[in-house]
Amino acid sequence: MSGRRRIPYLLLAPGLLWLTIFFVVPLFFMGIIALEEGSLEEGFTLTWRWANFTDSLTRFDAQFIRSFVYAGIATALCLVIAYPLAYAIAFKSGRWKNALLLAVIAPFFTTYLIRTLAWQTILTDDSPIVDALKFIGAVPDGGRVLDTTGSVIAGLTYNFLPFMILPIYASLEQMDQRLIEAGRDLYSSARTTFLRVTLPISMPGVIAGTLLTFIPAVGDYINADLLGSSNQGMIGNVVQSQYLETNDYQIAAALSFVLMALILIVVAVYIKFAGSEALMGQDEERS
Repeated sequence: MSGRRRIPYLLLAPGLLWLTIFFVVPLFFMGIIALEEGSLEEGFTLTWRWANFTDSLTRFDAQFIRSFVYAGIATALCLVIAYPLAYAIAFKSGRWKNALLLAVIAPFFTTYLIRTLAWQTILTDDSPIVDALKFIGAVPDGGRVLDTTGSVIAGLTYNFLPFMILPIYASLEQMDQRLIEAGRDLYSSARTTFLRVTLPISMPGVIAGTLLTFIPAVGDYINADLLGSSNQGMIGNVVQSQYLETNDYQIAAALSFVLMALILIVVAVYIKFAGSEALMGQDEERS
């Protein structure tokens, strides 16, 4: 093989080595654990017990459903908030563009845990924010904001919002604005131009942002742990509990594999339907 043909393989080698050591190998050992039987006191034996997967799914089906519902709502809220903001930064911000982008990524300067703890302080019962919500009637007297479904979804939305904004902004920033001007000439209506030109062309950013938001949100456990109660526990909380508290490593490993499989199914279905919109946008841009 010539030196030029080796270049792509050499460029791939560091990434493949990293994935092999820190993803494939741990995944292999976790798969072995998921098929074992036994306890921490008596030891574990590989018995190829596939029932661990079905048991994990049936025992914690409520947490699986809750995780996907919470992540889906948070992803939808992120999209509703992020798209107008990304559009404004890309096309309307002028000399404030860099400052606004800095504001978007500024939360990353603080650790994920500290940001969530800050939300716990904001939503506590005696905070000024909650007092203001009670004053306007958004929260009834004696009602709570913390330890509710709304607080968990709010935490997920806040923490993963930048992952939605940045890909959408990148797609809009690369758009040729002459296409928008041509669309206005052809369709006359700003709304029609947005729906027929801007939105389809920006669909790759929407798809990327949705995946970057939804996938980690499904497996998150920090927000449910700090901003919710036992009634808002997600599947990530169950995995953490099975590993660190009950020491049921087999079920914890099986839960992890079931979660990955369900996420892959949801992502595959989403890409199948949303990907067609992205292709339409690319065809429209070429034309």
